[in-house]
Amino acid sequence: MVTATRVDAWWGRMLSTPRRRTMWQWAGPTGVTLLAAILRLWNLGHPHALVLDETYYVKDAYTLLNLGYEAAWPNNADPDFEAGRVDTFTTDPSFVVHPPLGKWLIALGLASFGAESSVGWRISTAIAGVVAVALICLAAQLLFKSTVLTTVAGGLMAIDGQAIVMSRVAMLDNFVMLFALLGFITILLDRRHSQGRLAKWMLRDGRSDWGPALWWRPWLVAAGVFFGLTAAVKWSGLYFLAAFAVYTLGVDALARRRAGVPFWLSGTILKQGPVSFLLTVPVAAAVYVASWRGWFTTSGGYYRQWAQETSNSWPGALAWVPLDWQNFWHYNVSVYNFHIGLSTPHSYQADPWSWLLLTRPTSFYYDSCESAPCAQLITSLANPIMWWAAVGALVYLMYRLVRFHDWQVGLILMGVAAGYLPWLLYPDRTVFQFYTIAFEPYLLLGLTFALGRVLGTRNDAPWRRLSGIRLLAIFLIFAVLVSAYFFPVWTGLTMPDLFIRSHYWLPGWR
Repeated sequence: MVTATRVDAWWGRMLSTPRRRTMWQWAGPTGVTLLAAILRLWNLGHPHALVLDETYYVKDAYTLLNLGYEAAWPNNADPDFEAGRVDTFTTDPSFVVHPPLGKWLIALGLASFGAESSVGWRISTAIAGVVAVALICLAAQLLFKSTVLTTVAGGLMAIDGQAIVMSRVAMLDNFVMLFALLGFITILLDRRHSQGRLAKWMLRDGRSDWGPALWWRPWLVAAGVFFGLTAAVKWSGLYFLAAFAVYTLGVDALARRRAGVPFWLSGTILKQGPVSFLLTVPVAAAVYVASWRGWFTTSGGYYRQWAQETSNSWPGALAWVPLDWQNFWHYNVSVYNFHIGLSTPHSYQADPWSWLLLTRPTSFYYDSCESAPCAQLITSLANPIMWWAAVGALVYLMYRLVRFHDWQVGLILMGVAAGYLPWLLYPDRTVFQFYTIAFEPYLLLGLTFALGRVLGTRNDAPWRRLSGIRLLAIFLIFAVLVSAYFFPVWTGLTMPDLFIRSHYWLPGWR
């Protein structure tokens, strides 16, 4: 008991001045962000090989950079590309099934370092991963108002294996995670801003049965921009837009009820709802269309001349629609049909029901040694201790939401639901464990919330406080040790076979 009291007293002395408190508020988040940068940028160019879907996205990015649209490559072009012969692409269009924004971001790295550099292939996703750690710190600070928990949340993201791997490969999912997280933060900020505006309106003019229509909600507009950017990387970003639109209406309704608006529910749906729609959906749609600028401003993209060349232009009442927009619509419908029909078996596919159990991570790279029993491999395996603890914390969060109605819990659970639940609607589609990076920040925020309850507060009984400090320290030390143990598997370091096999905790991890 004395120890817990002394720990809190010592910590109080350490932060006894405003300057020290400010230094700590910056030092913790900055430290874990720098750690994230080291883990993501160190030896980023290894392996100098296009791993998994890099074969599509890097080469698509390079043709976007050169032609403005994704073009086709000769068969077996990867060896030439990896050897530095990067200009073997054709001008024939390639049918691609994801919007262009993520590939444009990869193209920024190619333009900066050259397409011959494997660092250039991956630098954009690495930067996105580092920024995401800083953003999860921001989200945690806004949610929990605790620098300790802010640092814990950022630190968990910094050392997690899936977050590290997805930041070290040139794929799209890290950008989905980044922009969705930005949208999450702006929704959080809009919640505070809109409730303040509602309170001021009630003081000034609280006579309306339906309450006000709040048009000045800049954070809600920003959310529309970020969720539009998410969808401009992958269509799964639309689920975040839809989920948080529903969340915003729910928050608005509860705020009106607490403020004493008589017809708070109908006022939200019929008065504020259309306004919120106009503040988010049109701007998200505009951002999505803008990401296709290269396709619109060139003539060689896939289906770019579909209506003109095949006489398939729309007749009758839709004949007035410009041919460019007819082509664009036809392309997007074709992409939709591809996505809902994608069921090609893959050895590393993972049913969404299994994602939370972490039973089938994706192998990105494997290269065995020629003269010794060793190999290099990269597997997008989350830190299993952190992952399973976060999944367990979800159960606790659902209890807290039902029992105590914590608003922080509701927002975190909505982030998980937006990134996870829609995939359960497509049980026959070929999907992979690494898709979970899109909602991993919210899993870790949920885990941080639970760890905060374990830690307790200074007002707790000394024995309870001491137990909380010890449990948190033990968990964090264990998490760091597990990440150190799995780090070679996440970064492609050469390992002896026996050491590799020791990482196969479950049959699906092989």
